[in-house]
Amino acid sequence: MRLKPVQKIKTTSSETFINNHMKPGVPVIIEDFVHPESPAFKKWNYDYFKEIAGDHRVNIYGSELDSLDRVASDPIAQTTFSEYLDLIQSAPTEHRLFLFNLLKIKPELKNDLIYNDVTNGKILKWLPFMFFGGEGSVTRNHIDIDMSHVFITQFQGIKRIWLFPWEQSDFMYKLPYNFHSLTQIKNSDYRKYPALLYLNGYEAVIQPGETLYIPSGWWHYIQYDTEGYSISVRALPSSPLEKWRGFKNLVITRHFDNLMRKIFKEKWFEYKVKTARKRGARAARKQRSFQI
Repeated sequence: MRLKPVQKIKTTSSETFINNHMKPGVPVIIEDFVHPESPAFKKWNYDYFKEIAGDHRVNIYGSELDSLDRVASDPIAQTTFSEYLDLIQSAPTEHRLFLFNLLKIKPELKNDLIYNDVTNGKILKWLPFMFFGGEGSVTRNHIDIDMSHVFITQFQGIKRIWLFPWEQSDFMYKLPYNFHSLTQIKNSDYRKYPALLYLNGYEAVIQPGETLYIPSGWWHYIQYDTEGYSISVRALPSSPLEKWRGFKNLVITRHFDNLMRKIFKEKWFEYKVKTARKRGARAARKQRSFQI
């Protein structure tokens, strides 16, 4: 597996960004996508969040390796937002808050964000999500089901993200009818999953104030180097192919998979694992033949 660093840029014109990154699908770190003068950078911290929403009940997510047969993992516990923030500050933990919409609970927080919109108005500013995680927690390698373009802005801590294009899905051992891979790509058993050796991707290390642009359909494996939190906003897929894939995933594929899982139970998952391994092995053989 080979990873190269993601390029960093300052905010540029919408035309340049769309032509250089969105249309060709090239990830990039934008240093000022959220304007440095945004009030969020001065106001937001854990104590402030506990003050305004500390009593709110939140779902806690843990390791996703226990739910490989599902599109999304189930929460493992509930606690108050305040107790969760105390937890991630006290020690490393794999516990995360996933798609936590604090800005829906406290919509006035949206006023603390000033975007340098490089998409010519395509960003869904009204639909931001927050992600919190403890040091050492990870989000499994996955593709976003709706095929949106994603902008992840880090506000606290350091996050490390590995990125791979859609075309490398077989090397990932993508589970059929799901949007994640059979194996974690870090510290994997290459004898068991040899196709991982042929991955070519990017590594982005995002610091507070920086935003990672993830193109539509790209795989991303997220690691929390420290505890921290980020906000993501999305831009809807633009090409006809991206739109069709997003529609199919949301309306057809997800429901078909749930139905098959209910009917065939473990046999359905076994079929998907077998198919993912078969496709990975075929991709690895094909790649080796190119190198001979």
